[in-house]
Amino acid sequence: MPADPLLTLDHSSPIVTIQSHLLAEQARIPGSTGTLSWILSAMSISAKIIANKVRCARLEDVLGEAGSGNVQGEQQQKLDVISNNVLLRLLGGREGVAIVASEENEEPVIIRNDPSGEHRYCVLFDPLDGSSNLDVCGGVGTIFSILRHDPKVNDAQTALLQPGRAQVAAGYVLYGSSTVMVLTVGNGVDMFVLDPAVGAFMLVERGIRTPAANKSYSVNEGNRRTFPDGYQKYLDWAQERGYSSRYVGSMVADVHRILLKGGVFLYPPTKKAPAGKLRLMYEANPMAWLIEQAGGKALAAPGQRILDVQPKNIHERTPVVLGSAEEVDHVVAQLG
Repeated sequence: MPADPLLTLDHSSPIVTIQSHLLAEQARIPGSTGTLSWILSAMSISAKIIANKVRCARLEDVLGEAGSGNVQGEQQQKLDVISNNVLLRLLGGREGVAIVASEENEEPVIIRNDPSGEHRYCVLFDPLDGSSNLDVCGGVGTIFSILRHDPKVNDAQTALLQPGRAQVAAGYVLYGSSTVMVLTVGNGVDMFVLDPAVGAFMLVERGIRTPAANKSYSVNEGNRRTFPDGYQKYLDWAQERGYSSRYVGSMVADVHRILLKGGVFLYPPTKKAPAGKLRLMYEANPMAWLIEQAGGKALAAPGQRILDVQPKNIHERTPVVLGSAEEVDHVVAQLG
């Protein structure tokens, strides 16, 4: 009879849940109030609910289009709407949340508007990235970004328009063969996996470092003919050198692979989307910070860090090149 894995654990490696990890991080920061930990706890609970909805989507008949479009004019999936509502309801109940902004909604939601309120935050999220993959059981995810709220700024849009380098926490949840949460609070990148038997996210890797190089790229080559010449030149360069192409069509799934195995993720401008397609504040900023915290690079253009871009509106789009430092450099060399 096989041994119970809990009885054979290395006792020098403690079992750490995301809640105990957040409390330890909170204790490390002088003057911490615990507000950010409380918000991140809401994100982890949201992730559990969404993970269950994704797992049971076929059984509960919530696959397919919802019959409405989002602010970008894209057709919403039923689970886009469900996930969005889950996050709005859970974050709305957290005292430390001042403003919530979703990729799916045209305007941010003001939760609390108290000019004397301190230690409050703005939370931005893409509730279900890659939702078109749901019908074929592909990987999808939630991406989130947290900013400090200035109580002296009354306008919600203005309060949110901070560059990515101002983030205080960012992360994503990948709903795949397991449910994985990857998080940074500016002290490296940590990874947690949901253990469905106990209903908790467990710390499985601390201080992730993305490999400096890997001969792999991730891009939608169906749009290749509409890419600027420099990106087409890079793809020629990479293919001549035996690079592999890996593309899922969900930013969370594609970036997760690159974070762990290395490579480069590209979402260039196209003739149809000359400013790029990915949203700066909901997708590019949180992913850029995670990749940089893991030792990689993330650029909007040669010489332009994504995290240094000053947003002009909350639904602004941007080109994206991120991943292993050496592989990003190879792309930039071809872009000229």
